[in-house]
Amino acid sequence: MLKMILKRIFQLIPVLLITMSITFVITRVLPGNPAVSILGPQASAEDIEKMEEEMGLHDPLPVQYVHYIGGLLTGDLGTSYRYHRPVAGLILEKLPNTLQLAMTSLVIALLIGVPVGILSAVKQYSIFDYVAMITALVGVSMPTFWLGLMLVLVFSVNLGWFPTMGMATLADGFGAVVSHLFLPALCLSFGSMANFARISRSSMLEVVNQDYMKAVRAKGIRESVVIMKHGFKNALPPIVTVLGMRIASLMTGAIMIETIFSWPGIGRLIVEAINNNDFELIQGAVLFMAVLYVGVNLIVDIAYLYINPKVSYESERRAG
Repeated sequence: MLKMILKRIFQLIPVLLITMSITFVITRVLPGNPAVSILGPQASAEDIEKMEEEMGLHDPLPVQYVHYIGGLLTGDLGTSYRYHRPVAGLILEKLPNTLQLAMTSLVIALLIGVPVGILSAVKQYSIFDYVAMITALVGVSMPTFWLGLMLVLVFSVNLGWFPTMGMATLADGFGAVVSHLFLPALCLSFGSMANFARISRSSMLEVVNQDYMKAVRAKGIRESVVIMKHGFKNALPPIVTVLGMRIASLMTGAIMIETIFSWPGIGRLIVEAINNNDFELIQGAVLFMAVLYVGVNLIVDIAYLYINPKVSYESERRAG
């Protein structure tokens, strides 16, 4: 298993290198001058020229790339042109807000999606099953930005039940924290909820009629115990795989939700950096999200190998 884990880690290196290089090139070819963004449209040509020189924008692209890589190798993500602060510090400052939103969404998705999927499998072809799967299909297909706008329009603007934007801290009261968090977390969780329901149903259907399940039922054990103790345990690996993918996608998907609900997280920071042509901040934030994405997937791979060691054995056998 250790060999498989090391192999997966080495496979992640080219992914990060490609992501880093593409982000660097895109930030350089997009229209807009970061020096003008910093100094403002009224700045003189001499001041803009001087700022571009200080930012190293007159250097050839390969030279800029080498300087960028050199900084990364020393753990330096650069300094934001807009905020005049280290990029790493800005990201770490916003990370708790993004984690709060993403993890709340994940909990909502798991608590609703997985039980619905299990119940749909147990009650296959029932009215509950049809309604749940149609709802899940709608949830998977629905654009997140559209759902977010509809939630704001209905529950914030028309009904006035929740704030339209921003976040609250415990200093504002627990109720304020929940009311600010509810709509963005619900919106972000909707697609994951649908995915969990569909994969849980599919996975449970594969095990619920297996011979060993019939043998357990023949012992007179309660059906709920049979389903949860013996069925759900064997249906778990695919759900864990989806769990990892959803964690990563929730972190990256938060970019749109944070923008719609003015949530002060990394996603909104990236959008502001793009609007301001803040190269260093864009590169650092995108690289951070990429590391987070592949890191979560690596942890899921390891968890999957632990839950189902046959995967490791089969992979090594094919490789050898």
